[in-house]
Amino acid sequence: MERRNRQLNADATIAAPVPSPEISGGVGARASRREDDRKAPERTCVATREVRPAEELIRFVRAPDGTVTPDLKRALPGRGVWVTATAEAVRLAVKKKAFSRGFKETATADPALDAQVAVLLERQALAMLGFVNKAGLAVTGFAKVEAALAQEQVAGLVHAKDASDDGVRKLGQAARRAGKGEIPSVRLFSGAELDLALGRSNVVHAALLAGPVSAAFLARCDALARYLGMDRAGPDEGPGRGEDARPSNEGLGDRPAETDRA
Repeated sequence: MERRNRQLNADATIAAPVPSPEISGGVGARASRREDDRKAPERTCVATREVRPAEELIRFVRAPDGTVTPDLKRALPGRGVWVTATAEAVRLAVKKKAFSRGFKETATADPALDAQVAVLLERQALAMLGFVNKAGLAVTGFAKVEAALAQEQVAGLVHAKDASDDGVRKLGQAARRAGKGEIPSVRLFSGAELDLALGRSNVVHAALLAGPVSAAFLARCDALARYLGMDRAGPDEGPGRGEDARPSNEGLGDRPAETDRA
């Protein structure tokens, strides 16, 4: 009987409820606070000390080796430190050693952290452009883009950085002739980057047909442009060169002239 009682007591001990970590202040409580950190509607920039909506800031975490790591998706574990989503603010945070203050322990920030973030934002945008293409919503080539403006619901235009101002201007005019008004325009990426994202060659101009992925791409381009402190569209007017919408590549190095083969 004594043996049976000992066994019952042991079973009861095993089955006894464990106090919630949120109540006891254990690991679960810390995890909950980290979740709140990512979901908070407003955060304070450690560089400027301004309170902003979380959408206007970039979250950084401290890696196990102490290095500062951007967390653009706000998914990495650990305490988060937030910086206004501009290259200027990131540079300021590095200069002021604000990350160590925010993490409350030593954190090593690469002097080129602002450039690293720019590369990540650019990759995000180009990856989304690839999804636009996979969804069948990307039209490339000057003539095809012009036709899409007349016949389709176009969410935005994309031009290579080395596209001629004349070609960009004429497609803008085509949009207005079609009654589309001012369509969002992106001119942040090189022709080579557009080639890779769209899986085609000689991409100079592209039209994005309306759809959620097109809207998501344009939103990422807005974020990248704000971070860089520039207009996502670049120059939209240039010196006219007659009615030819496919001018030569004069002054553009080895890049071929604009073509409809994209």
